[in-house]
Amino acid sequence: MTYMTIKRIIDIILSLFGLLILSPLFLLLIIAIKIDSKGPVLFKQKRIGIHKRYFHILKFRTMRIDTPKDTPTHLLKNPDQWITKVGRFLRKTSLDELPQIINILKGDMSIIGPRPALWNQSDLIEERDKYHANDVPVGLTGWAQINGRDELPIEVKAKLDGDYVQRIGFAMDAKCFFGTIISIFKSDGVVEGGTGATSSNKEKARETI
Repeated sequence: MTYMTIKRIIDIILSLFGLLILSPLFLLLIIAIKIDSKGPVLFKQKRIGIHKRYFHILKFRTMRIDTPKDTPTHLLKNPDQWITKVGRFLRKTSLDELPQIINILKGDMSIIGPRPALWNQSDLIEERDKYHANDVPVGLTGWAQINGRDELPIEVKAKLDGDYVQRIGFAMDAKCFFGTIISIFKSDGVVEGGTGATSSNKEKARETI
């Protein structure tokens, strides 16, 4: 049995366990989102998965429903005005990412892997091609996530994703998993509106409603 098969089995077991254990938290957050603002609880966004296949990533909605569509957060005038009160908390704590457990159970994602690129992040996708980082399952968290997250230039992020591909295995995944827990408590490397940028192109893109 290959490690990738074992990795998928672990993903299924842990995602099912996570949904069961975290169901009270899910319910609490759903109620908070509905009380705080009008609109759906979940936000869907087109992302790039393994072998550059499209899928829709799931997140808890953090922005108002009247936010200008298809506009990166950093291009909005006074972007903070569009983020809900609960949404601000969700982003700061990364709790908005929790619905991706469903993506993991479906097989769109793994628990550990390169973070799925936005559908229009051609620069990141091309950089990852250099390291075969588009040929492994994308993840809820990964090696780049615990080594800088949103602060990283795209070239560095892609290189870290390549390092993960070279070292992929149980020990590496465990290191990323526990490193993520530490990073969440420390709120390391989270930059509002940032998903990375090339050194020659500092444009960034973040989810919009």
